[in-house]
Amino acid sequence: MTVLIDGKNVEVVIIRKKIKNTYIRVKQDLKVYVTTNILTSDKYISDLIEKNYDYVVKMYMSSLKREVKNSKFFYLGKEYKVVLLNTVKSPKIVEDYIYTKKESDLELFLKKESKRFLTERVKIVYDKMGNDNIPYPIVNIRKMVRKWGYCNKSKKLITLNSELIKYDVDDIDYVIVHELVHFIHFDHSKEFWNTVEFYKPNYKINKMHLKEWLW
Repeated sequence: MTVLIDGKNVEVVIIRKKIKNTYIRVKQDLKVYVTTNILTSDKYISDLIEKNYDYVVKMYMSSLKREVKNSKFFYLGKEYKVVLLNTVKSPKIVEDYIYTKKESDLELFLKKESKRFLTERVKIVYDKMGNDNIPYPIVNIRKMVRKWGYCNKSKKLITLNSELIKYDVDDIDYVIVHELVHFIHFDHSKEFWNTVEFYKPNYKINKMHLKEWLW
């Protein structure tokens, strides 16, 4: 089974399990995955995809954008041209270029930088907010698929997506503010967003930037 998206026949992978509901996802391999009950017919799946076609296209284009971005080297919102150089011991950024001995070193570079930079950025943003009702959090950095950040109020911990290291500092600050405000409002109520806006007046622009790459 395939579905036509942007002039391409995209493969539909059907996974049948002992579940009640049907779920549609587009994964990194740019295939449409349908997880459904073992008795669900192909016609039902085809009709469901057609009914939710706009949503499927949105997921596909979002995944495609991520793959394009991941195929290039971004650091703090700027794209750098990769130059392979045997004399470089570790990746080094000079103006518009990043010099590296081998491309596999770039992933390790971003992983280390994400832990260093994002942890330091939490301290900067926290001090700027200056709210005594917000505890200074334990900071965890790891790669996540569908979230830029997560707050565990009881453990006084925030988790940030390591992929943020590829984005602009202003967008990173929004994610940090968002998670810190959850220590005051552990929901997404009107009060929560009002508080976010108090500390980050342009947060809607940041949300728009980040939404282009994560769904």
